[in-house]
Amino acid sequence: MATIKIKQVISRIKCPATQKRTLDALGLRKLNRVVEHEATPQILGMVAKVKHLIEVVD
Repeated sequence: MATIKIKQVISRIKCPATQKRTLDALGLRKLNRVVEHEATPQILGMVAKVKHLIEVVD
């Protein structure tokens, strides 16, 4: 499968707890950190849930 790089660009302050848990599950614990994941349906669903806080980096 293809891999995607995800970067957190907006702070998690004042986000609902479910979105904070999703960011933790993706491995994004600090602002401007980049993580790399396989593009599975589960990961893409998590990305869609917090799409307003992250960006997909090439």
